[in-house]
Amino acid sequence: MKYWQKIFLIFLLIFIAAELYLRLYWGFCDSVLMMANKNYEYIEKPNQDRFRFRKHVHYNSFSMRSDEVDTSSTIILGFGDSILNGGVAVDQDSTATSILSNLITKKYRFPVQVLNISAGSWGPDNCYAYLIEKGDFKAKMIFLVVSSHDAYDNMDFIPVIDIVRRYESTQYKLASWELIDKYLIPLLTNNFSSQKFGVIKHGLHFNNGFENIYQYCKLKNIPFLIYLNPDKNEITSEKYNVQGDEIISFCKSHDIDCIQGLNHTVISDYRGVIHLNETGQKKMANLIFDGIIKNNNQFHFLNN
Repeated sequence: MKYWQKIFLIFLLIFIAAELYLRLYWGFCDSVLMMANKNYEYIEKPNQDRFRFRKHVHYNSFSMRSDEVDTSSTIILGFGDSILNGGVAVDQDSTATSILSNLITKKYRFPVQVLNISAGSWGPDNCYAYLIEKGDFKAKMIFLVVSSHDAYDNMDFIPVIDIVRRYESTQYKLASWELIDKYLIPLLTNNFSSQKFGVIKHGLHFNNGFENIYQYCKLKNIPFLIYLNPDKNEITSEKYNVQGDEIISFCKSHDIDCIQGLNHTVISDYRGVIHLNETGQKKMANLIFDGIIKNNNQFHFLNN
């Protein structure tokens, strides 16, 4: 009996040590939580401050990955999906929007806040629906970060909250089970690419969010630009795919400034096929910064 008691005690101590290590060092049981929305499918829950995979992740009361909206600052809205968001692999201060806020504030010597409005697998129509629901926060400019697949990434309102992994509304109770269920099982079953581990959408028409955001900005007289982020395959082939070309054609026909990251990013700027690491986020920020300055020289919307 003493032998099995010792075995149990050792197992218990190992389990407790593992739980503490996973929670305190890696931030397990502290993932970003999601919620459903009737207008734009889903979004991160508001007012979250997370420590995950050694990175700080913060969402304000409007579910933006930004500090609380500063009404005394000049506001620029950045819309996008997980590329602009950065995810838990990118620290809050290393997101493109945080970098842009600092760059523009430093250049013009008055506070400019670039707000990050984004969620994984959002398309331009999700972004437009948020814009209509929440308003533009008196923004002086709006930009949209997209990839080629966003040309046909239309909302379908198929439920994902607490169904698709990484779209949880509540935390795991045990860090060890989160490690097993969310990461080890998919790795061992080679199931990371299945629909259970990411929202897959197949639209039949060009995403109307492009046109709707453009028309909104035109009506409100707000400068608007688009950043087209390439994936690794496009970098390797040195050209955008056919859907990327459609986005470029749309921008040309509507006289929208389209910043193409294809000739500026390299494979080492990525984590996975399409998501940017912190180096890639900085490059994207610098390219969008140049686009904002170019537009400001034309429209003079940045003034104290």
